[in-house]
Amino acid sequence: MLRYVTETEFNLYPKLIDTMFKDRAQQFKGRLDWSVTVDTHGYERDQYDHKDALYAIWEMPDGSHGASMRVLSTGRPVMVNDFFSHITGRRFEDPLIWESTRFCISPNALGETHRLSAAIMLSGCELGLNFALKQAVAVFDPGIMRIYKQIGWPPEVLGKNGHGREAIWAGIWNFDELTRRKLCAKAGLSPALSRYWFNRSMGHQIAGGL
Repeated sequence: MLRYVTETEFNLYPKLIDTMFKDRAQQFKGRLDWSVTVDTHGYERDQYDHKDALYAIWEMPDGSHGASMRVLSTGRPVMVNDFFSHITGRRFEDPLIWESTRFCISPNALGETHRLSAAIMLSGCELGLNFALKQAVAVFDPGIMRIYKQIGWPPEVLGKNGHGREAIWAGIWNFDELTRRKLCAKAGLSPALSRYWFNRSMGHQIAGGL
């Protein structure tokens, strides 16, 4: 199932959060060899993992992490502005444009990569539609563009930098209901169930403002 979790709720899902940060370490440090920090708990965390961050997480039947991403409003400090504005060619400083980072698939769920990738992309579309966001922005390695295209929601590419394993792209997404329904189909979920999961986690946030 999809959960939308903030730092203040980590204590409610200890196994889910523990395995998410450990899976991030395996993916970004172990497999991709990015210049990231892994702490003594085996967690990959950075300065953007804080109380203002929101995590969309696919929870496996045993309560562990299957896939996830982190989102932050660009009205706050974000990675795309702090490190990648030379790729995007602009700064994003709008509370209604959110940044997505740390798109991660658990090594224990690699047989479901396509479905869980679609589910996490679906969570982004749910956030965009329910919070009336303008757009989402992200930086990514070019290899993941193939996944975006297969899922059916590729971004508009804003810029590219580097070559080979060092290549970084930046892209931006718009939100619409047709895309949400297509992502539901790719993830094997009904639109009603996706919206139920969102409202269960985030309904109070919509009412009070995130």
